[in-house]
Amino acid sequence: MNNELLNLCRRYADIHADHNGVAASPVAGLTIVRSLRPGELQVAISKPLVAILLQGCKRVTTGLNNFEYGPGEAMIISADIPTVSQITKASAGAPYYSLVLELDIETLRELQAAMPVEIHDTANSIHVEPILSDVADTACRLVRLFNEREALSILGKGLLRELHYWLLRSEHGEAVRALGVVDSHAARINRAIAILRRDFMHPIKIRELASTAGMSVSVFHKHFRTFTTLTPLQFQKQLRLIHARNQMLSKGVTISHAASAVGYSSISQFTREYARMFNVPPGRDIKRLKSSILHE
Repeated sequence: MNNELLNLCRRYADIHADHNGVAASPVAGLTIVRSLRPGELQVAISKPLVAILLQGCKRVTTGLNNFEYGPGEAMIISADIPTVSQITKASAGAPYYSLVLELDIETLRELQAAMPVEIHDTANSIHVEPILSDVADTACRLVRLFNEREALSILGKGLLRELHYWLLRSEHGEAVRALGVVDSHAARINRAIAILRRDFMHPIKIRELASTAGMSVSVFHKHFRTFTTLTPLQFQKQLRLIHARNQMLSKGVTISHAASAVGYSSISQFTREYARMFNVPPGRDIKRLKSSILHE
């Protein structure tokens, strides 16, 4: 583990973290996450990113896969997929810190054009691997410039490009490289995922999704499930459940209204599937979340 990177991120996050524990940096797409205690379930539609865990531990679930990772490891998410995550180890004396970078697809493509590396399609949309020392060292040099605006404006883009380069060369390389290939299976499935994310409230048209991915229906089903661990219908269901949760929390809609709005005619079915995804029934989940917000 790179102690200098931890110390740099700690100093910055302790000053700049908002009430959600997120410290936005002066570098677009780069943030530091800080938490003083284990947290509630966090639900998001994650963009392609790499999260370098510096202190604490976290559990992430996507589709049917569960991942736990700790200091010295990084998680890469290579698709816009629903994730349920929870910080499992953090305290006031040893807070959770993570440096999160949204991956720039165009930068990856430019770099790969100059790299004589054979591209293999990655099987999964999420990976956890040890942090390469060159990745940590480059991240260190970038974070050091957060308070040096002139140097950051001149050197920042080059360091971001270097960080993407070392990620391509790291244990994560296969998943990162697949993101940058226009016609890879990962890129094709991501095109279909983009449509699902946009139109998740409408009935799924599998033939249209397969056509967007440039695949037959049977091949599309195979690669979609391999990449996300879910069928397109299951994927859509998770998007709808996340939307229902957000509506209950942010707008205060009732469980029955939220269920109906996302296509459930049966409250009991909605409750069962909600509890299966979030590990707690909707009423108890929202009550706990609101209580947590009030006590922050």
